[in-house]
Formats: sequence, structure tokens, C-alpha cells
Amino acid sequence: MANLPAAEADLTEGQVRELLAGQFPDLAALPLRLVANGWDNAVFRLGDWLAVRLPRRAAAAQLVLHEQVWLPRLAAGLSGLDVAVPVPLRCGTPSPSYPWPWSVVRWFEGTTADVQVAAQRRHWAGRLAAVVDALQRPAPPDAPANPVRGVPLADRDQAVRQRLEAPAAAQLPRAAQALELWEELCAVRAWDGPALWLHGDLHPANLITDGGRLAAVVDFGDLTAGDPATDLAAAWLVFDAAGRRVFRQALAFRRDLDAATWRRARGWALNIATALLANSDDSPGLRRIGAFALDQVLGPGVGHEGPAEENGQGSPCAKRAGWP
Repeated sequence: MANLPAAEADLTEGQVRELLAGQFPDLAALPLRLVANGWDNAVFRLGDWLAVRLPRRAAAAQLVLHEQVWLPRLAAGLSGLDVAVPVPLRCGTPSPSYPWPWSVVRWFEGTTADVQVAAQRRHWAGRLAAVVDALQRPAPPDAPANPVRGVPLADRDQAVRQRLEAPAAAQLPRAAQALELWEELCAVRAWDGPALWLHGDLHPANLITDGGRLAAVVDFGDLTAGDPATDLAAAWLVFDAAGRRVFRQALAFRRDLDAATWRRARGWALNIATALLANSDDSPGLRRIGAFALDQVLGPGVGHEGPAEENGQGSPCAKRAGWP
């Protein structure tokens, strides 16, 4: 097993304040404190309404640029959903003391969805489905490329097998069952439609809830285009069986999604779940997300809740009635 990627830059309050003073002096005197360290970025809260988001390693620097260039354009298509996204308000540039681009974004009140029990998440499953549907529009040829999201599942085969077949896989729950299912799902026909915009990392730690509702979707660092099944993996990463039915039916009301797409989505959930479990020894929260998702992917009845759900069509009566 392994830990989160090591930080390649020491991000202290003093260093961030120095960056602000040099580039955005009107913000430099605001209260500042570290609130999160993720796989790729550190986040400092700045005053009451802002946050500073900075790459903690070189591999994440290009991802911040993707957010700065593309997220303002994509946010326009999500504006009517009452779910916020972290459009950069100020775009910081490299300096002698810090080598990568960075952003000042809006601070979102609330908590990440991973602190909610699955039964609470069901209440906003339809809202997340609306966000996914609004985002997944055909992307231009110069959309960001991402070698680990949006690609054919077969491209992830070696990585998933390494996680499930390595000696350390004994620490992964039900590794043999997961490998058998992976081989089945990896063989599903690949997406042959247009490359659609994708968030790329729709798990509960990237969803902000406030007052029991979905308030924001954050961390678009994996933003890319490709197979929509990548983001549909949220059905297993975020929800239990009841929430998954709501999520799938809400999407079925908006567009047609065939059984192969949902099976690839389950494969993407398996891929992401094993990645979280294999690389989060020092991050109990991400490890819990991976364990929950793997349980949903492998659990009894998952993926076999009946022909309507397996085909991604939902209830015909509900659809005619304008559900949800």
C-alpha cells in the first residue's frame, strides 16, 4: 500500500501571504490558514469569502492552468442549477519563491459530502445528475487531455491489475472478486460517441453540501473530455443502492444512456475505488471513500437492481410524469 504523493513544495502561511503581497496586495492582509492538503493541491482559507488553491507538486501545475482557462467557460452552462463551481477569481503566476501557477477562488460554506451518511446523500442525487448532464456536452478538440480519465477502460487495465494482483492487494477487501469483475467490465465495448466534457473526479470529497443540499462541485483538476462513463461512476462512488436509483433515473429523464455505458461507469468506479484504497494510507478520509465505493461496486445486488436500472432507463411512468 502507499501514501498520498509527496509534496514537492513546502506551502506555509508565510509563503502564501508573500505570494499574495507580491501579486494581489489588496488581499494580503486578510486572515489566512491552511484547511486542506489533497493529492495535488493545498487550500488556504483567505478571509471569510475566499480561498487560495496552490499545487503541491509539479504534476498538478498544468491542472491548475486547465481550471483557469476552461472553468470560466464551463461554468456558464451550469449557472442555472444553483450548484457553484470554483471559477478562479484571480490567477496567480510563478514567482522566485514558488514555481507554479495558483488561483484565488470563492470559499464555499458547508462540508464535504464524505462526512454525510449515504442515506443523506440520496436527497441530492437528482441535483448531481443535473450537474453531470449539464456538464457533459461535446468538447472542442483542444480540451485538456488526461491519460487516466475519459479514456477506454482497457487503458487502465495494467494499473488496476497491479493494484489487485500485487502482494499488498491482500489488504484490499475482496481483491479476487474485484479482479474478476474488472475483467468482465474492462471487456465492455468502448465509447464510440463524441468526447464529452468531464469533471474527472466526482467522489464525495469533491462535493460540498450545505444545509443538507448539494451546494458546490469542486476540484476540477482532472477536467478533460472523453467517455461520459467516467463521471457516471459517481453512482457508486457517492451513493448507496437507493441513491444510485435516483441518480440513474434522473439522468434517464434527461437523455438516453445504454447498458454498456453504465457498465463502463461501474468499471470506472472500481478503478477509482482501488486507486483510493491503494494510495491513501495516510489519508483516512480518502480511504473510507474508496472502501465505500468498492463495497457498492461489489455488494450484493449492485448492478442487478432490475432491468430498468441496469439499462439506465429508469421508470417509464416516472419519466412521463416529468420525474424527478
